[in-house]
Amino acid sequence: MKCGRWHKRTRRGPVHATIAPATLAAPMNPTSSRPDALRRFVAANLGGAVSAPVPASADASFRSYWRVSTGTQSWIVMDAPPALEDIRPWLDIGERLRGAGLHAPAVLAADAEQGFVLMEDLGNRTYLPELTDASVDRLYGAALDALLVMQQRVSADGLPLFDATRTIPEMELLGEWFLRRHLAFDPGCDDWDVIENAYRTLAIAADEQPRRFMHRDYHSRNLLITAASSPAIIDFQGAMLGPIAYDLASLLRDCYIAWPVARVDAWVEAYRQRLAAAGLLEVEGRQFRRWFDLIGLQRHIKVLGLFCRLNYRDGKSQYLRDLPLVWEYVRSVALRYPELAEFIGVLERAVAGRDVAAPAGAARA
Repeated sequence: MKCGRWHKRTRRGPVHATIAPATLAAPMNPTSSRPDALRRFVAANLGGAVSAPVPASADASFRSYWRVSTGTQSWIVMDAPPALEDIRPWLDIGERLRGAGLHAPAVLAADAEQGFVLMEDLGNRTYLPELTDASVDRLYGAALDALLVMQQRVSADGLPLFDATRTIPEMELLGEWFLRRHLAFDPGCDDWDVIENAYRTLAIAADEQPRRFMHRDYHSRNLLITAASSPAIIDFQGAMLGPIAYDLASLLRDCYIAWPVARVDAWVEAYRQRLAAAGLLEVEGRQFRRWFDLIGLQRHIKVLGLFCRLNYRDGKSQYLRDLPLVWEYVRSVALRYPELAEFIGVLERAVAGRDVAAPAGAARA
């Protein structure tokens, strides 16, 4: 590979991000046509005695969420501008999850042409603020139960395949957005070779795993505690047929909260045994741990670039504060595998001991 081809080329792999239910969307502009269309959609399905939409949550994508009430019951309206988002995958995956007995939001009405969904109001009790040393085994226990149901019962027929055509383009976000844009570090020719070799190693490891239904963003901001049944599961529209350890890594190495290594190790091994008992897995603990580590590393490499892109391209600066934890995951996991030593060396040289939450200019100030 000639130096320059790697970091000049672009790829358009479908990289999905996380939903942040606690972050409020911007108020609607009452003079724009889209809020009018949303109100008409709500009125057509709930009648005229409905409250004005108020922000319920915002999304890392172009979706926004609005709460409306009939006085006796509240509902959530998803607004996904059809030129920017397609709600049909969301509707499809939600139906699959509910069909397996899992708690995805019930849909009252949907208009795929306009990009509106009227759905059950699940509230705002995400896992993240309620996770403590005392509650984590109970909450993660329920999440792992739901994950096993997904991997046993939810069909992945017709879903995109999460293989090297996806894993590598996702990781390529690291070079442009984290290294060059955020850290102002321009890798040399030898550095790019090292980076590409690491991506290939991780892609091969991902392709070794058995594949099952994969939520793709299964973590504490996408799991909710509800009166009906918990966890309620959201932000599932990016589901694919992918590596069996991916969602487990997304949950246990959450980008927003960390747990002691020994505790994570115990959860991973217990879940491996459940997979084996269910007939979904036939590998020993060491092999499964390698799969778990390396698919989690693939995810976190993507996230380093993705969170920076959300800041610089989309103006969502709140994601920068989560970079230190993601960077620590990348560093600590890569250091366990000798074949990734040169790769983490390049990244450590780029970070150079600075606070990775601060842009390069701010770090120098």
